[in-house]
Amino acid sequence: MGKSASKLFREEVLKTHNEYRKKHQAPPLKLSSKLCGEATRYAESLASTRILKHSVESSRGSCGENLAWASYDQSAKDVSDRWYNEVNQYNFNHPGFSSGTGHFTAMVWKSSKKLGVGKAVASDGSTFVVARYFPAGNITNEGHFQANVLPPKS
Repeated sequence: MGKSASKLFREEVLKTHNEYRKKHQAPPLKLSSKLCGEATRYAESLASTRILKHSVESSRGSCGENLAWASYDQSAKDVSDRWYNEVNQYNFNHPGFSSGTGHFTAMVWKSSKKLGVGKAVASDGSTFVVARYFPAGNITNEGHFQANVLPPKS
């Protein structure tokens, strides 16, 4: 994927994230070139091993992380929509972390400010996408989900 394609991909992921965040009364994220560089390097490392696993927390500082893998070339909207669609499993009456909704809650986490996006293609044509969020969401301390994952505005 060329530089201009990756820039367009990042901007589209950002745009889609911010549209979803607006529905949940969360301020827009801003792209961080530093986080994009780190996310890209990690996406490339995932593509080289073709194993989808989260980075070691110490290697990503205080960033949260969403990952996506597909056997095809994923579009930015496809990736963002798949993460967001976990909203259907989220219980706003009993807010909190669950492995089935963690991508969604990271996306709309109100106090996150910056986003980094990276994408890499593996030798078999599958693609790996990494999103980094700063500061990290999904903080399980009492009250954090209520304050940061708000129900959608109708």
